[in-house]
Amino acid sequence: MRGGALSLQGLRRTFGGIVATNDVSLDFAAGSLSAIIGPNGAGKTTLFHLITGMIPPSAGRVFLDGQDITGLDRQAIVRRGIGRAFQVASLFPSFTVAESLAAAILTHEGRTANLFRAFPPRDAAARAEEVMELCGLRPLADTVSRQLSHGDQKLLDIALALALDPKVLLLDEPTAGMGPEERWRMIDRIHRLWQARRMTLIFIEHDMDIVFRIAETVRVLRYGTVLAQGTPEEIRRDPAVIEAYLGSEHALEAVP
Repeated sequence: MRGGALSLQGLRRTFGGIVATNDVSLDFAAGSLSAIIGPNGAGKTTLFHLITGMIPPSAGRVFLDGQDITGLDRQAIVRRGIGRAFQVASLFPSFTVAESLAAAILTHEGRTANLFRAFPPRDAAARAEEVMELCGLRPLADTVSRQLSHGDQKLLDIALALALDPKVLLLDEPTAGMGPEERWRMIDRIHRLWQARRMTLIFIEHDMDIVFRIAETVRVLRYGTVLAQGTPEEIRRDPAVIEAYLGSEHALEAVP
């Protein structure tokens, strides 16, 4: 698996008189691991919506490996190689983990007829097995999706996206709603998945300990604009970021 190079150029999105993102220009190198942080309302999730085609930009362009994908529908963007975690409960709540993964693969390939006969086909079942092994979900293969714990549902969300072989994977607060131990198990699993697949991975996260532990590059949004970007150490020491978002606690931790 090779990650894709993602480039955002002048992305702007308004909702009536509200500017959600304003002239956001960012480049994500192929195979990189990046975090996007910022206070609530900074435009982080809106940015993901723009990248994945859930909403069109008011201005600006999105490029994947140099190809303009702005304005393509969501399915076309997924086929080009940009993945985002599904919401399990709204997709396959009565399917087992293995069946959910096979169904996602078949849907992605336009083979929905196989959902109603000879399901799952051998090739889709084999790929589902591979993804379960990679994500540590093999012991839960026969568990119905809606019966999974919150953390395992989140992991299945990620597995469903991985099953589509994305070049770029977007994760919106993958540890939300988890306790401390569960959060660290999840982030360790995500980091190992990135190391194994070397896809371009971009995640939104509010837990700064997690961000500073695993991200290669951190981008900070504020009021829909890019406030700063750099390595975790550079971000921790940036006076504008400290004042706007981090506070003194994380900055002091960075002093040797």
